[in-house]
Amino acid sequence: MSTESFRALTKQTSARLTTLRANIPDTMKGFGDLSRNAMAHGALDMKTKELIATALSVAAQCDPCIGYHTQTLVKLGATRQELDETLGIAIYMGGGPALMYAASAVASFDEFAALAAGQ
Repeated sequence: MSTESFRALTKQTSARLTTLRANIPDTMKGFGDLSRNAMAHGALDMKTKELIATALSVAAQCDPCIGYHTQTLVKLGATRQELDETLGIAIYMGGGPALMYAASAVASFDEFAALAAGQ
């Protein structure tokens, strides 16, 4: 990861996405709509969907994605055990590279959990 802080990484990424929102508003709106619809409560609750998104972020080796989804998991009250079990599946399916990004997901979750706890 190019930054030591997932909080800083997600803030930086959000700022960069502002340019895309200005330059390709229809595309960005479409992506936002897709995101809202995919994450809407249905047969799976939002926390389960965020755990899946986190596993896929690890598999895709996307640090900003890991940051956004672990931040949301903390807000949704996910436990470290739920994250760890999710990462176990990601590692099982993705091997060594997923293991490296799973370690980043743990660091990100812990960072956002500490922030939420006021530490």
